[in-house]
Amino acid sequence: MTPTNPLVGALAVGLGGAAGATCRHLVGLAVSGRRSLVAVNVLGSLALGGVLAAPVGSATALALGVGFCGAFTTFSSFAVETVTTAESGESDVAATFALGVLLASIGAILVGSTLVTAWT
Repeated sequence: MTPTNPLVGALAVGLGGAAGATCRHLVGLAVSGRRSLVAVNVLGSLALGGVLAAPVGSATALALGVGFCGAFTTFSSFAVETVTTAESGESDVAATFALGVLLASIGAILVGSTLVTAWT
């Protein structure tokens, strides 16, 4: 599902990524700590589920799915938060946080896909 021109695909990912990273930063300014990580990962998963189910062209799918959703969500920050919480002696909080975000994100992908499928 890649555009015939690789440059078009690369530009689509780049533009989507710039928008996703900017939105991620804005969420970080508005929502602090773990809530920010939960928000971007669950909302990004919801959006990705929708993109995957939407009847869009390959360049649009790359821009929104790989670019925007990839830059908006943040696995690395999620991993750091989980590890630092565990290292601070709150292993139960870290495990609950990690499992909760994982389940919520998977559920959000399913919801996003279901909503777009029902809409189209």
